[in-house]
Amino acid sequence: MAGRVNARPSPEARFATLAEALLEDPGLSSGRMFGADGLKAGGKVFAMLVKGHLVLKLPGQRVEALVAAGVGERFDPGHGRILKEWIAIEPESGQDWLSLATEAKDFVAEG
Repeated sequence: MAGRVNARPSPEARFATLAEALLEDPGLSSGRMFGADGLKAGGKVFAMLVKGHLVLKLPGQRVEALVAAGVGERFDPGHGRILKEWIAIEPESGQDWLSLATEAKDFVAEG
């Protein structure tokens, strides 16, 4: 039986790759939020993997634009309250997770 050709890496593998790249910055660290492993800038989480989705903290207008483009959905951490500045990126969206996570890191670092 032949293996899958051009198989997409799992969301966990994609997140591990972006975390490895971003954690080269000495100002960043890892930690937990909403029961998920995440990446922090200045002690604040800006990216995490939740149920196979890349969850990022971005400006509300950017979240709205990404949702309107069908890239992801507003993030609900499970208690029925949608967080305005958080988006869950669909794994199938084809978006570059590293560039979006870098955008989130910069947003959190500015705040």
